[in-house]
Amino acid sequence: MANMLRLASPLQYDSIVDGPGVRMVVWTQGCTHHCQDCHNPQTWDMQGGAEYAVDDLVQAIQEAQLQTGITFSGGEPFLQAEKLIPLAKAAKEKGYDLWAFSGFLWEDLVKEPIQKELLSYLDVLVDGRFQAELKDYRLVFKGSSNQRILDVQSSLKAGKPIVSKYDDKNIALAEQK
Repeated sequence: MANMLRLASPLQYDSIVDGPGVRMVVWTQGCTHHCQDCHNPQTWDMQGGAEYAVDDLVQAIQEAQLQTGITFSGGEPFLQAEKLIPLAKAAKEKGYDLWAFSGFLWEDLVKEPIQKELLSYLDVLVDGRFQAELKDYRLVFKGSSNQRILDVQSSLKAGKPIVSKYDDKNIALAEQK
């Protein structure tokens, strides 16, 4: 059987909220975090969604004419990190910027070789579990104030999390309180 990736839905080609610009989103299926008030609880079931051939998804990325980039979301993308790596490679070969949303923290992801390999292709990681009590609709590209928007390449070079310029507005908002 072909290498299969479990997705919550087919590829979305027109998101404007999962990173800057108009983006393709790969909605992975399966999540173990089960955050209270999650906006995608239908993605929790590890056997939900449908399986898609990784080769077909890579081809879709290669053929896409995107304005900006691709985002891995879900569910929890890093639970299927190994199967997302070929998609990440295809995205970078096309020159797209690559984002991922994860309930895991960067510090934990870098400890696992496969997850760290997926990180090596990312430009931005929004990390940390969604926390309903810290939800703020004014936040940009994240749902709760505990989450971080990280510059992955700078973080990997520094060996510690480096906040991305995309979190500047959120940091300024927090300082106003």
